[in-house]
Amino acid sequence: MGATLGTAPAKRRSRRRGSGGGYRPMAEINVTPMVDVMLVLLVIFMITAPLLTAGIPVNLPQTKADALSEPTEPLVVTVNGEGKIYLQETEVPLESLVARLQAITANKPDTKIYVRGDKAINYGRVMEVMGLVKSAGFAQVALIVEQPAETQTGTQIGN
Repeated sequence: MGATLGTAPAKRRSRRRGSGGGYRPMAEINVTPMVDVMLVLLVIFMITAPLLTAGIPVNLPQTKADALSEPTEPLVVTVNGEGKIYLQETEVPLESLVARLQAITANKPDTKIYVRGDKAINYGRVMEVMGLVKSAGFAQVALIVEQPAETQTGTQIGN
């Protein structure tokens, strides 16, 4: 009987030491939560980035002219497929277009203004808008067209 009593406490001590006798800090960093957060952010940015660049949907005509590089962002006048006129992304009646342009540019005639016209509408409507802008004193008026499928960057034509 004494032999069994002497071995039992030794087993208990070894269990305590091995299973949780002392606190040991973990020396590894768990990166799984960080990877999860980064993947969620990546998906959010991939979904929202194209939405931020889209303005008024216009089906632009295509051309093979070279793209122009611009140091500053110009004003864009858009004529959509229904013939409605937009200044940047705000719908504007044709009668108040010149007044709005002059208010935005502070009567600087050297401001570049680009006209985007849907290829489904009448060419005369686009030229009417372009002529109105030129007659208001803005000398740098250009058309924006779409490059063919090979290059896919916007191009400006005219002056």
